[in-house]
Amino acid sequence: MKTLKDLFLAEVADMYDAERRIVKALPKLAKAARCEKLKAAFLAHLKETEGHVTKLEQVFKSFNQVAKGKKCKTTVALLEEGGDTVAEFKGSPALNAALISAAQKVEHHEIASYGALHEWAELLGNSEAASLLEAILGEEKATNATLTKLALNNIDKEALGERGGNKDSEKECSDQQPANVRRGIRPAGMNRKRAGALV
Repeated sequence: MKTLKDLFLAEVADMYDAERRIVKALPKLAKAARCEKLKAAFLAHLKETEGHVTKLEQVFKSFNQVAKGKKCKTTVALLEEGGDTVAEFKGSPALNAALISAAQKVEHHEIASYGALHEWAELLGNSEAASLLEAILGEEKATNATLTKLALNNIDKEALGERGGNKDSEKECSDQQPANVRRGIRPAGMNRKRAGALV
């Protein structure tokens, strides 16, 4: 009979595969970004994500297991959809907003996964694994918050296409967040067109 430990190790393998795929996708997101702050956020998270791969290897080791990945179908699908969206909105004033939405879909999946894994590690009595997973979870939440802040600091407004192609504002991105806007998790629904640029 399968146990919680079996489930835990299967999900760690899933996230190990996911993180390695995300390491490959983030440079493409950064290259596509038309906002220096967004580009910097993607590159900063790339370094964190490389650290997540190492932390997951330590989680495996803490259970006396060899690190191995199991194809994360959810991440594959999210990266394919994100790649399609980036291709569809290339050259559009909505490109940066599309990049943030694609990235946040991945972040929300990771936050849900690491939340469960952290809880399970505690239930299994492995404090080392719990600590490593809590650290990853904190970084995923912080990245999601950074992306939300960038969206609210004018990237979503620029997506309306009403700035008349102001390249300077597009490149730098505004730091002025509308005082009347309060939003934590951004809804993310976009058209899909097969291209798979992030996979």
